[in-house]
Amino acid sequence: MNPVFKFFSSLWLTVVLLAFCILLVFFGTLDQVHWGIHETQRRYFESLYVFWQYPLEWPKGQALRWIHLPLPGGYTLGSLLLINLVCAHFRFFRPGWKRLGIAVTHLGVVILLVSGFLISAFQKESQMWIKQGETSNYATDYRANELVVIDRSHPDYDEVTTIPESLLAEEGIISLNELGLRVRVIDFMPNALLASKMQNPTGPDPRADRGAAARMGMFAIEQPQVYAEDEVNTTSAIVELIGPDGSLGTWLVSNYMDQPGIPAQTFELNGKTYELMLRFHRTYLPFSLQLDEFSHDVYPGTETPKNFSSEVQIITPGESGTQPALIYMNHPLRHEGYTFFQHSFRDARMTPDQIPWTSLQVVQNPVWQMPYYAVAIVGIGMCIQFLIRLVGFANRFKKAAA
Repeated sequence: MNPVFKFFSSLWLTVVLLAFCILLVFFGTLDQVHWGIHETQRRYFESLYVFWQYPLEWPKGQALRWIHLPLPGGYTLGSLLLINLVCAHFRFFRPGWKRLGIAVTHLGVVILLVSGFLISAFQKESQMWIKQGETSNYATDYRANELVVIDRSHPDYDEVTTIPESLLAEEGIISLNELGLRVRVIDFMPNALLASKMQNPTGPDPRADRGAAARMGMFAIEQPQVYAEDEVNTTSAIVELIGPDGSLGTWLVSNYMDQPGIPAQTFELNGKTYELMLRFHRTYLPFSLQLDEFSHDVYPGTETPKNFSSEVQIITPGESGTQPALIYMNHPLRHEGYTFFQHSFRDARMTPDQIPWTSLQVVQNPVWQMPYYAVAIVGIGMCIQFLIRLVGFANRFKKAAA
């Protein structure tokens, strides 16, 4: 037998890989306190390897901080488990109807492992905030950013040119040929502290000579990134806009400025007025949701939410009429490849105009049904194998009795 095939089909390899899976979940759970759910998932389960560092708050943490434990990541363990299962099946499986259930069960486990990789590659998550009585057609990802140049001159729509955060991080020159504009990224800060000379007279001089930062004397100081679920990085950048006739000035852009009360930053180019903004990444949907009513119940005598729900109307361009839907806890809305979960809300008492907001978790996952099929196939395989064994036992019992 080929030694490589023998190694990958070994049951000892199966035991070792499952042990590493337990360790990965254990150490990932420990680090979730520091990195949050999404960052822990990326570091531990969407990677080839990871290094666990001894926590500073543990006993002797300062002295043992140098300890780094290497672990195989989720991609490595998942790939090896898939290879191990396939090799072990062909090594130990003997064809025959008496083992049909085992073959079906193995097929289900293979589909389940493959679905994990596909979900990791294709699933996208974002949030949609809607004010009661208003309509929204986009979802926002608060873990990603984009620099946008917006042309609002059209009466029916806006033309938006976007630059992803990954290009900004390279701190080079980005050409927007369709606008006749170039953007030179002078400094990119994944997280920054924004302040003004009025608030902090000893702070550095503003690096922007145009826009809101120049008018307000604002400056940005880079800070360590944060990963907690209730914290958001204030991503900022210093950029220079270059038109056909030369520089249009240096600007400070930040996702912190994408909120009511802060005036838009505009510039003139080729006879048009454009708006410059660094904002959270948006995913525009092929339809809109209108929030008719938001309601929530609390447990008696407390402020703890018991249930909250959103009554919405689905508005599709080009179609007459709307489609009503109710979204509440553990009852999502699925429409055109998107799934909307009731995520959170902003109570009317927390808003200036006393109107509630709802927050919907938007998930786009083209293979969301695959794990369900895999589990069903595993269950069918186990039932088949059980029935085969049961019939065989019954026949042997009859022969023994005779």
